[in-house]
Amino acid sequence: MSENTEKAAFICSRDTLDGAYPALILGINARRLGMRAMVFFTFMGLNVIREGWLDKVKFHPPGAIGAIPGMARMATWMMKQKMEKAQIPDLEDILTMAQMEGVEFVACQMTVDMMELEKDDFIEGVEIWNAEDFLKYAKDCKISLFT
Repeated sequence: MSENTEKAAFICSRDTLDGAYPALILGINARRLGMRAMVFFTFMGLNVIREGWLDKVKFHPPGAIGAIPGMARMATWMMKQKMEKAQIPDLEDILTMAQMEGVEFVACQMTVDMMELEKDDFIEGVEIWNAEDFLKYAKDCKISLFT
């Protein structure tokens, strides 16, 4: 990519279906528009790119209904059924697709340290940046979104 390539940055801070999908789908589409695209995973969003953690990503209904025991499991099942019916790839496939399309995955150094994680705890291809490194990238982005 040339220095003049437009850039996009998306921040994923939640390890939920509605936290992960938007950042990944926007990243994929930014790449398809010829942009350099990055997803910056921070706080619980780190779990999306942790080795072996995708099956723990759930959908948590908002409000009081989400606090009912077992509701997240049922809501996740229902959401996955709707996504399958709409022919939306599952999260593992979207993650793989994003990497194949060239979306860069970056883990937040502060959160990695806080959660006592190592580079080996993540799927292949994840870089670890501190906030300053991310901001140096994001300040020149045409699009920068917190999803």
